[in-house]
Amino acid sequence: MNRLVERRLCEIRSSSDQPLCAYVYDLTGIRGHVAAMLAAMPPKTRLFYAIKANPDKRIIEALLPLVAGFEVASAGELLRVREVSRDVPILFGGPGKKDFELRTAIAHNVAYLHVESLLELRKIIMYANEGKRLTQVLLRINLRSKTLPQTKIAMGGRPSPFGLDEAYIGEAAAILREPDNRYVQFCGFHFHSLSNNPDAELHATMVQHYLEKASEWERLFGLDVRIVNAGGGFGVAYDGSPGFDWQRFASLLGQSEAVRNLGTARLIFEPGRLIVADYGYYAAEVVDIKRSHDCVFAVVRGGTHHNRLPASWGHNHPFRILEREEWPYVFERPEAEHSRVTIVGELCTPKDRLHADAELDRLRVGDVLVFEKSGAYCWTISHHDFLSHPHPEFHYLTEGDQDE
Repeated sequence: MNRLVERRLCEIRSSSDQPLCAYVYDLTGIRGHVAAMLAAMPPKTRLFYAIKANPDKRIIEALLPLVAGFEVASAGELLRVREVSRDVPILFGGPGKKDFELRTAIAHNVAYLHVESLLELRKIIMYANEGKRLTQVLLRINLRSKTLPQTKIAMGGRPSPFGLDEAYIGEAAAILREPDNRYVQFCGFHFHSLSNNPDAELHATMVQHYLEKASEWERLFGLDVRIVNAGGGFGVAYDGSPGFDWQRFASLLGQSEAVRNLGTARLIFEPGRLIVADYGYYAAEVVDIKRSHDCVFAVVRGGTHHNRLPASWGHNHPFRILEREEWPYVFERPEAEHSRVTIVGELCTPKDRLHADAELDRLRVGDVLVFEKSGAYCWTISHHDFLSHPHPEFHYLTEGDQDE
């Protein structure tokens, strides 16, 4: 665990008489990580941040000087980015865009709108004509490929609500050429076939396949492809296994003939999880330890209403113990020694589990569990107000914090 995170948590706990429950985001770490990612990327590639992973305004502000722009998937996310910057490039993706979202995207001058269906394309043309606003679009394509990497979450290469089946590209091209389309400009293709892929080699092969298909469709349908958005989907490991090797991936891209032959086109990536996951920490204090049917449970101030990712994905979330020696009561302090302990939250549901059967040397009531890799898809996907427990505090490490 980052020593600055540990020190900050100790400061937070000592300043309150309530059990600790907080998120800490290491903004300095995020910026350093992104700088290293950018340094490895080959020419003609661009890095955007998908804010769905964590739309915290402080994170957006920290990334603003570094990334090429931001990817959003709702009008709410779009307006959050625009609160930070009026002109930073924005990619707007996601299925089921409502009419007001399309109008909002056009009014706020998004760089590229990702088209998810033929109906959506016709609506974009209608609203762009009404507003007389040049609107650039990328067609999101669901490939009919059987060679895509397989992960727990797949959005392409199979029946899916995401994107256009590639069989409809010709029809989309014909719509774009209709005489009543005066303001919508085709700029390229968007692909996002999977999520949380850990294999850099397979991912590089997949991106090369994207580029080859885009080139094929450019010739076949007489299109001018300026942008290929290869999406995100880069994996983060929560079980101690190796995560996605960005340096290896970038190196393979640099060797790819398809990337070298981009010409004036640009290749875009829009990761979210890979950028922020390792730089967020969720801390929850142990408020009780109990034994039931020969099992040991540690109950924390918090739970899945703050960090739903482990319950959502069915994994044990990695954590470390921050020991506290203070014990203000006259009675004995409950503890578990050399035990398997299941970490549960304060909710009235057996599904409120963060880690099952963790093998621990010692855990005491009053100790703090710090769940690492909690920077992405933890707070924002959670059911915050179930049972109306207080929300966690939010704290940030910046360049002003020093490791003594």
